[in-house]
Amino acid sequence: MPFASSFQPLRRAPFTATVLAAAATLSLSACGGGDSGTPAAQIDTVVVIYAENRSFDNLFGLFPGANGIANALKDPASYTQLDRDGVTPLATLPAVWNAPSANAAAWAFVSSLPNKPFQINAAQPGGVPGQGVDVTSPDLVHRFYNNQMQINGGKNNQYAAWSDAGGLSMGYYDGSSMAMWKIAQQYTLADNFFQGAFGGSFLNHFWLVCACSPAWNNPPSSRISSVDASGTRLVLSASNPVSALTGAPKYAGDLNITPQSTDGKYYAVNTTQPPYQPSGTPPASGADARLADPTGGGSAGNMPLPPIDSSQTKTVGDTLTSKGINWVWYAGAWKQALADRTAIYNNGTPNFQPHHQPFNYFSRFDPTTTTGQTERAAHLKDYTDLLADIDKGALPSVVFYKPQGNLNQHPGYTDVMSGDAHLAGLIAKLQQSPQWKHMAIVVTYDENGGFFDHVAPPKADRFGPGTRIPAIIVSPYAKKGYVDHTSYDTTSIIKFITKRFGLDPLSGARASAGDLMNAFDFSQTP
Repeated sequence: MPFASSFQPLRRAPFTATVLAAAATLSLSACGGGDSGTPAAQIDTVVVIYAENRSFDNLFGLFPGANGIANALKDPASYTQLDRDGVTPLATLPAVWNAPSANAAAWAFVSSLPNKPFQINAAQPGGVPGQGVDVTSPDLVHRFYNNQMQINGGKNNQYAAWSDAGGLSMGYYDGSSMAMWKIAQQYTLADNFFQGAFGGSFLNHFWLVCACSPAWNNPPSSRISSVDASGTRLVLSASNPVSALTGAPKYAGDLNITPQSTDGKYYAVNTTQPPYQPSGTPPASGADARLADPTGGGSAGNMPLPPIDSSQTKTVGDTLTSKGINWVWYAGAWKQALADRTAIYNNGTPNFQPHHQPFNYFSRFDPTTTTGQTERAAHLKDYTDLLADIDKGALPSVVFYKPQGNLNQHPGYTDVMSGDAHLAGLIAKLQQSPQWKHMAIVVTYDENGGFFDHVAPPKADRFGPGTRIPAIIVSPYAKKGYVDHTSYDTTSIIKFITKRFGLDPLSGARASAGDLMNAFDFSQTP
């Protein structure tokens, strides 16, 4: 299984219905908005860049001064992977069971490796060449229950056992050739930052914007996962290979919805499509082309999530709007995906991923209503709009940016270096913006992508946090050349935005997670 001068006013959101509300917005803009009495008020623009599917150890495990691979290797208990019985150490790493036949030979070396983390882009035993950071690796399972089974109560000792990519889950890179590595050296790298929820991209995008998991009333029974009495582990199929060394795991029902919880609700935790276009679920024949077919074309597996009632479930977008503070979710290929369905999940360019667009699940953005159309135009925009707003010095106070699939660093359909160059290039553009002097950029990843990390996640609630992921804070006010060991998770981003702009807090933002303030030194002169 998450953006001129210091006196530039905050642009008000368009969601104001009365003269009184407009006056309040102008008053807020004039004073800088929100938490203007703290040093964080020196930040006028917050930019959140959300990449894909990398654990901290996978990309930054060799970063100087960080809690990385060297610490993991000090103690075999920190890295030794157990077989599926939870007791027997694996004799070697398992094969990469899901490697596509076209390049399976390139990954065959993994099954001969010792039971420990290994560097993917290094020469392997016997002189076998490794695979570079610019090579697209096979994908690895990264779902809600699988992630919990791999973490195994914080022991992190069953990543290889429960991965469909076997030993590849233990791989890491020397990332020193990455442009983002060099940016991390200049600013702040957080090495104790965890994905907000267990599992994959779908759920973790919700935790970025609402610190919540989407409930589904009366879901199709055929989409409910088969889970054991612990509520954290999948029931195994009768045909499941007993050992991870003989085959990929098989489950009775690794699906997208939880069994009914004690609160009476079911939750969508694995990839489920949005109810509005662009969606992986096409419109119904002869129906409104702006909507996904609510029946899934007659297939329960394709049924989109019913719209989330925005009056009942609040996002950080709602809390920003209520304070008259403008914000935008910019997405690569958003316009193209709306105009051309062949851009969606095309495993090439742009490979638009609809389940990476969390606001598109909320009723506030219903494209069939006048209000929804207004909200979409104001807050859901394209990467080309982001570039134009950077050039004009017209970014809203809070920016979220989601790269399109071929640039997001997701294993299975893109490589690390294409996305690395894209992210670094965007940061360079932001640094040339008139707004840079009072900007904070947070670059992080939605989740670990199935890759091992040796640090146990803190325990919070039934949804997470999950595995440790990279996070880089870039700002004139960020501590320079600093590794921040503060405990954070994805909801820390919400907490930082909430603190800076004086927002109503979202209940799901975890009290145990820091608010990113330790990454800054506001005594610096921008």
